[in-house]
Amino acid sequence: MVSVLLVHHSPSPATKRIAEAAEAGLRLPELGEVDVVIRPALEATVDDVLAADAYVLGTTVNFGYISGALKHFFDTTYYAVREPTAGRPFSYWIHGGYDTTGAETAMGQITTGLGWSLVFDPLIRTGEVTEADLETATDLAATVAASAL
Repeated sequence: MVSVLLVHHSPSPATKRIAEAAEAGLRLPELGEVDVVIRPALEATVDDVLAADAYVLGTTVNFGYISGALKHFFDTTYYAVREPTAGRPFSYWIHGGYDTTGAETAMGQITTGLGWSLVFDPLIRTGEVTEADLETATDLAATVAASAL
């Protein structure tokens, strides 16, 4: 069985909807048995990362950067997981009010350093979250899970 870790910081109704859509993608019946592990970014651990075969990440944009919660996740897991998880599939979403540039740069740099393999273009959204965005989040997560099968 494949295990996918969904780590997110979703404090707003909009980001909660994206997280729920991503979870739905991980639970699509056509994927077969997928062990879905969901952790708020402040609760995810090194063991969670090491036990997963793939990763879906989500963050708000705070002051032009990824959320402090997701930054904390990376700060507390990075060196312990970098080598053993290199090459594993992942993707992510970013939601901001008006500018996501700093968060996009950070996610690219951190995940490149981890050596993870981006298997679906990130969902980057400013403003209101649309039904199309939610469909993309579902597809994003399902693709990550399918890539680990």
